[in-house]
Amino acid sequence: MTVIVRDFRPEDAEAVARVRRAALPFEVTTPQAVLFQVESANPAKKYRLLIAEKDGEVVGTAQVGLAHDSETPGLSYANPQVHPDHRGRGAGGLLLRTAEEHLAAEGAESVYAWVLDEPGFRAFAVKRGYRPTRPAHFQRLDLAGGTLPELPATLPPGVELRTAADYADDPRPLFDADAEVTADEPSDIAARLDDYEDWLADTWNHPLLDRDLTTVVTVDGRVAAFTAAHTDGGARYLSGMTGTVRAYRGRGLAKLAKTDSLRRARAAGCTDAFTNNDAENGPMLAVNKWFGYEICATEVRHVRTLG
Repeated sequence: MTVIVRDFRPEDAEAVARVRRAALPFEVTTPQAVLFQVESANPAKKYRLLIAEKDGEVVGTAQVGLAHDSETPGLSYANPQVHPDHRGRGAGGLLLRTAEEHLAAEGAESVYAWVLDEPGFRAFAVKRGYRPTRPAHFQRLDLAGGTLPELPATLPPGVELRTAADYADDPRPLFDADAEVTADEPSDIAARLDDYEDWLADTWNHPLLDRDLTTVVTVDGRVAAFTAAHTDGGARYLSGMTGTVRAYRGRGLAKLAKTDSLRRARAAGCTDAFTNNDAENGPMLAVNKWFGYEICATEVRHVRTLG
């Protein structure tokens, strides 16, 4: 009946996906995505996927690594998840302690962790020395039973709708747009995208990225806005990132991108659309509310100083 923590093995991928779906039903994942995250991780992350096992059964997992793309040195993350049927039996605490030991050995000074905004989860974090920093909201849109706005009958002059698949031969313009949007995204771990090869490996080639459902809005041939679509190959759709580059903000292009992507996702058989926004990201929260997304859960980032 003892819980042990060990490193991920490829044969764990299905079980890890099952735990993640149970722990966070408003996210989208697959065994292929779990395996991909391990195999494609940048060495600078010092990434480990930890497994909590009890009597041969995978009951929990934790994604652990350094925030290698942050301009602030010493930042790291650890996100333990335990299957609801196995909580309160020590798996989460053991995962987090193992993660902290690994990160401290790799030079981390602070550890950030996402915590569901529920009494039991908050108490777990505070007991272990973590303090809250900022909330984020998971949101869900009923694609099957809800209504979606129509696309405009005529697009503004110079505006075109494309997909990520149109950039298969040269995705560099999408990288440039993603880098600019990411730099402006509210976060207590500010990320900097400046490694094109790493972006290709980690983002462009991610198995959840649906290039045909990812909408790109161009203005006079230049990428102006986009919404990245992640799907599980079934009925679930997740907005991986939606944004507009600085020169084209305030024109409703993010709404246009999401309208096109969501309509095509519904036509492709997706029934549930999910997204996650920082609570201070007022513009995107307003856009999602306009579409009819409803908050289904809130999580709060917590931080602990090591040493």
